[in-house]
Amino acid sequence: MTNESVPPPPAPPVPPPPAAPPPAGGRNTGMLVLSYLGLLALIPLLVEKNDKEVQWHAKHGLVLTGFFLVLWVAISILSYIIPGFFLLHSLVWLAGLVVFILCIVKAVNGQRFTIPGISDFADKF
Repeated sequence: MTNESVPPPPAPPVPPPPAAPPPAGGRNTGMLVLSYLGLLALIPLLVEKNDKEVQWHAKHGLVLTGFFLVLWVAISILSYIIPGFFLLHSLVWLAGLVVFILCIVKAVNGQRFTIPGISDFADKF
């Protein structure tokens, strides 16, 4: 008797990874970005009436703009009453910039950035 070793069978081929999904919105990326650029959110709100995703982002962009505008005006008024309160202007501006950039990035990637209270208010429209 011979003791020959039999080579193991070849491993099955590894399937390729699934293709990455196309970016959300595809052709509406510009409209999604406009949704978070202040009053320019009116453009996608009025032009893309059939696209629910663009409508959602446009409404939220307008509500966020209104929120930060009201907050900025309130801080302006308080800065006349309370000394040193004017320093919050820069913080509010920076916070608004960060939130709007985060919203744009999420929108372009097909996600939604919800802020409790503000998003609930925007959903009512």
